[in-house]
Amino acid sequence: MIPVPTGARVWLATGYTDMRRGFPWLALQVQEVLRKGPLSGHLFVFRGRRSDLVKMIWHDGQGACLFTKRLERGRFIWPSVAGEAVTISPAQLSYLLSGIDWRNPARKPASDAGRIAAFTV
Repeated sequence: MIPVPTGARVWLATGYTDMRRGFPWLALQVQEVLRKGPLSGHLFVFRGRRSDLVKMIWHDGQGACLFTKRLERGRFIWPSVAGEAVTISPAQLSYLLSGIDWRNPARKPASDAGRIAAFTV
């Protein structure tokens, strides 16, 4: 998990983003489209068209950081509002990066498949 500092906010850029881009272009998007400061210490999250890839940019005070995560199965849950930014909590970011619906996380009952079985030889 990315250590989000106290007071920093997590912003989701709604809509789709070209995932071929790096930190400079994404920082420009933060500045021009989201009207936020890319070097503010806040974390900005972008999603690709297929919804299985996200990129996050963050300036930690020492330098620019670019994080990428691709889901092997499933898609990232994303707000449907286009052209705006949505703020979420660091806990919701953790759910999002795990592929869980961060808007309404539900606890599921434990199954036998998740239990550890003891085997004897």
